[in-house]
Amino acid sequence: MAKIDYSKYAKLSPFELKDELIALAQSKTDRMMLNAGRGNPNFLATIPRRAFFQLGLFSATESEFSFSYMPEGLGGFPRPVGLQQRFDHFVLENRDKAGVVFLGKAVSYVRDQLGLDPDKFLLEMVEGILGCNYPVPDRMLRISESIVKEYILREMGVKGMPKESLDLFAVEGGTAAMAYIFNSLKENKLIDYGDKIAIGVPVFTPYLEIPELNDYQLEEVLIHADPNLGWQYPESELRKLEDPSIKAFFLVNPSNPPSVKMSDEGLAILADIVKKRPDLILLTDDVYGTFADNFKSLFAICPENTILVYSYSKYFGATGWRLGVIATAKENVLDKKIAALSKKDKAELEKRYGSLTTDPASIKFIDRLVADSRNVALNHTAGLSTPQQVQMVLFSLFNMMDSRQDYKKAVKSVVRERDAALYRQLGVDVPQDPNAVDYYTLVNLENTSRQLYGDDFADWVMKTKNPTELLFRVADETGVVLLPGSGFGVQHPSARASLANLNEYQYAAIGDSLRRFADESYQEYQKIRKKK
Repeated sequence: MAKIDYSKYAKLSPFELKDELIALAQSKTDRMMLNAGRGNPNFLATIPRRAFFQLGLFSATESEFSFSYMPEGLGGFPRPVGLQQRFDHFVLENRDKAGVVFLGKAVSYVRDQLGLDPDKFLLEMVEGILGCNYPVPDRMLRISESIVKEYILREMGVKGMPKESLDLFAVEGGTAAMAYIFNSLKENKLIDYGDKIAIGVPVFTPYLEIPELNDYQLEEVLIHADPNLGWQYPESELRKLEDPSIKAFFLVNPSNPPSVKMSDEGLAILADIVKKRPDLILLTDDVYGTFADNFKSLFAICPENTILVYSYSKYFGATGWRLGVIATAKENVLDKKIAALSKKDKAELEKRYGSLTTDPASIKFIDRLVADSRNVALNHTAGLSTPQQVQMVLFSLFNMMDSRQDYKKAVKSVVRERDAALYRQLGVDVPQDPNAVDYYTLVNLENTSRQLYGDDFADWVMKTKNPTELLFRVADETGVVLLPGSGFGVQHPSARASLANLNEYQYAAIGDSLRRFADESYQEYQKIRKKK
């Protein structure tokens, strides 16, 4: 491989570095490039997708019935009268088609298990999938919000909270959620230039990058998870949050890339900190929570302080759908902080939101998020597209209606078997942790070297090998693309591999490639030792 100046890559996000590694891995045509760099899953939920398309066909026919006297191809709004009967007939006539039976059961489930009006639900779904109306309410369709609330409360481990105590804003995935939240926190004077925010690391790289932008210029206080504690946050690190100058704590739970959920002990410590600091804002991205066993979100223990972000992208294999929600408790610290702002700040905000209502001071933070997402002036066209909301509802119902949780067991099994295949071929023990999710794995350079060839070899590797250079050499010599752990705030040299986007035999091949690379390095080490 030609000599490369690796220092120029030091400031690149790992997701930008990925492109350089892919180009190198693809430079040789006599092998397959294996990209374990990005977490886009290669598995997906098919039944709710089939249901979506079947519902679309039914709804298109309903639209055409409204304008049956007009030329073909022109439809109108669906007619509520008799809709349920026509839908039942559609299900009966098409019960042999995958997805249709699920639709019929979904209407029954909404009526019998969730206690919602089936006629209103069906009309909302039919109009929603046609996309013939603006999203109203713009934050989220009413019955859709009620159903997704039920899903979120169940999957996030929230007990004892009625869904009426929860507010949701449907957004274009977790990425949009974070962009909206950072912006609205700033616009509403909840964070300001130079403020301290804490970030749980390792973490998804953009969460380290956004606070440093000129838009925010925040001072980051890193809360380090300890690999020797199974990537849990030591109490001494969490106690940093008792500093009253820290405005908020942002984290991904389960973590990315260590891929472990926060332990019950860690959650208890955090709850104790919030008792001492009831003003602390918590922002948790729980996209991987649905892969965890007995998951409990920060929202479950500190609902009034927590902004919860959940994305449907990974669990349902729906990264292209861009489906996510922001959740807050109706009674929350954000609204209290806004109410306690100075008269000057309140006057400024009332001017900002004055076009929305005669009482702008009463607008809740989550509704300010909606307005800010469209620069306030375009608030009347805010909201996630209604077809996207329909697919979100069908995903949620698919999960809730699966009493045996067969889909969940299957996707958990998929990633864990891939994890085992990689480490088996690498020749080291598979990391065992009851809090592990296994959506990603961190291959620790030092620990792997130590397990394979002992302490002296590991010490030599740590002194002589540049981790970025190793990633480039692995890509060049084996065609395997991994991302640097350092780009996620990992302190020890390591490589992140997604366990979601390749097949099991390919993860075994990655393990083989890494083992060959380790063996070659060991041979180099032995030659140097002999010369000495």
